[in-house]
Amino acid sequence: MAKAATKTAPDKKKKKPAAGKAGTAKPATRKAKASSAPKSKSKPKPESKSKRSSSFDNFAKLVDHPLLADLLAAGALAAVAVIAEHKFGDKNQSSSKAIKTAGKAAAAAIGKKLLGEFGMVADAASKAAKKA
Repeated sequence: MAKAATKTAPDKKKKKPAAGKAGTAKPATRKAKASSAPKSKSKPKPESKSKRSSSFDNFAKLVDHPLLADLLAAGALAAVAVIAEHKFGDKNQSSSKAIKTAGKAAAAAIGKKLLGEFGMVADAASKAAKKA
């Protein structure tokens, strides 16, 4: 029986160094480093969500602005006018050219509207500067 006890004891010693040779301790520290890295990266996520919500709020305010509505209306009206002219007028123009022309007309109308709005603001600012 003593022989059996001595055989089991050396087997336990062999198992411990074998486990150490397999490198179980090193990957555990690597895993700890890897698991700690995402934790630090996950902390800014709530901040990014708040930034997203504030960005969304700012975008919603921009969409609700009356100037943007006027610009979109002017551009849409110009584009619809060009498309209607293509449909009921000159049939020699291809559809893709009509769409390109509609886009150019919309951009021109929006630009003209913007210049008019900024011109009014500049005039009001110069009048206010003269009064002061």
